[in-house]
Amino acid sequence: MIRVLIADDEPMIRAGVRAVLATDPDIEVVAEAVDGHEAVELARRHRPAVAVLDIRMPGINGIEAAAEIRGTVPATGIVMLTTFGEDDYILQALGGGAAGFLIKSGEPEELIRGVRAVAEGAAYLSPKVAARVVTHLAVTGEGTLAGRRSAARDRVGALTARERDVLAFLGSGLSNGQIARRLHVVEGTVKAHVSSILARLGVDNRAAAAVVAHEAGVLPPPPPHS
Repeated sequence: MIRVLIADDEPMIRAGVRAVLATDPDIEVVAEAVDGHEAVELARRHRPAVAVLDIRMPGINGIEAAAEIRGTVPATGIVMLTTFGEDDYILQALGGGAAGFLIKSGEPEELIRGVRAVAEGAAYLSPKVAARVVTHLAVTGEGTLAGRRSAARDRVGALTARERDVLAFLGSGLSNGQIARRLHVVEGTVKAHVSSILARLGVDNRAAAAVVAHEAGVLPPPPPHS
C-alpha cells in the first residue's frame, strides 16, 4: 500500500486529489494538510511514502515544506502540484529535491502515475511541466531553446550507450527496478549507471537528469501503466 499525504490550502483541490487517488486500490491517503507547516508535522507523524504538495501555500510554501520533509523524513518522496506561470517555483523545487511535478489541470491518470513513480524511487515530470521547464530555462538562462537543446545533446553524447538507455527510461519516470526489467539487468547495475549519469551530467538528482533528457529529446515511449 502506498501511503500518501496531501497538502493544499484549497479544500476543493484536496478533495479532487483524494478522489483521484482513491480510484487506485494500492494508494491510501493517510493525512491532509491545509498549509506547509501542517504538512511537515503530518509527514513526521505519519511518515507517508509520498507527500503531494501544492507549490504555493500560506505560511511556508510547498518548496520550503518539501525541504523540511526531506530533511526529517527522507524516505518520503515529494510530488509538487503546480499551475502554469509558476516556472520559477518549479526550478526552485527541482533544486530542493522534489521528485515529481504535476500540473493541477492534468489528467487524473497522470496523478496516479506520478505518485506511483515517486513511491518507487523514480522521478516523474508531467510532459507539460517538462516542456515549461525546458522553455523557461531557455528564456531565463543562457542561449536559445535550440542552443540549450544542442548543449543537452552534447552532454548526453558524453554518456555510454547503456547510460543513454538508462537516462531515457529515467526521464520517462521509471524506477531502478523497472529499468532493470526493461534492460534485463540486475537493479544494482542500474543504480550504478544512474550514479554515473548524475555525475557526468553534473546534476544532483533524478528529476534534474530527467529535465536534461527532455531537453535532449532522448525519451522513449511512455511505459504502459501496470
